[in-house]
Amino acid sequence: MKGRIHSVESCGTVDGPGLRYIIFTQGCLLRCQYCHNPDTWDLNKGREVTVEEIMEDVKCYLPFMEASGGGITVSGGEPLLQLDFLLELFKECKKLGIHTTIDSSGGCYSEDAEFQRKLQELMQYTDLILLDLKHIDSKKHRKLTGKPNEHILDFARYLSAIKKPVWIRHVLVPGVTDDEADLQRLSDFIGTLENVEKIEILPYHKLGVYKWEALGLKYPLEGIEPPAEERVQLAKRILTKA
Repeated sequence: MKGRIHSVESCGTVDGPGLRYIIFTQGCLLRCQYCHNPDTWDLNKGREVTVEEIMEDVKCYLPFMEASGGGITVSGGEPLLQLDFLLELFKECKKLGIHTTIDSSGGCYSEDAEFQRKLQELMQYTDLILLDLKHIDSKKHRKLTGKPNEHILDFARYLSAIKKPVWIRHVLVPGVTDDEADLQRLSDFIGTLENVEKIEILPYHKLGVYKWEALGLKYPLEGIEPPAEERVQLAKRILTKA
């Protein structure tokens, strides 16, 4: 079984509990204006790897994972575009007792029967979902990402229904995703979910701008600065109160 990946980070500390072996998959359907990995968008780029190749490398880091309560995180791009690869990878991880996490925007979630069948099986081997909720307003979500958000909210409801542990993530962009009324609506939605273990506010940053320039793309948020700490704390209070 092969997957198409962009890169690997061997000792990540911010994408799930403990030290994480992070795989960044290739391919994404969203076009987020603040994306710091636009080089992961194209489904046909990156490099092909086998599950066996990944596992051989992962085994080198098992002592660090075990000591820190860490594991493996598959990020992107959008991991759920490669359900077959994730399923075989996570099956092998579980043979070694490795904690498994998916970092997803839910951007390719579908009610299609085959997608649902594969997703249901994958969830049996998945310990945690890091779910990026980018905007609660569908029109603003479309402007921000190129896609509406109804199917993404359906994905959140699906994860709640099956009681799959979730950490909600929200990127805070001044003037784009920090409106207090929108944050309150998002908080109300999160309050309807029964599986949320943690909420993370991710302050917008400009570390990926050089990638847009290297790809010959115009950066859409030019001139926007990272949020002030008080705005980050305000957003955290609003989103966590439910």
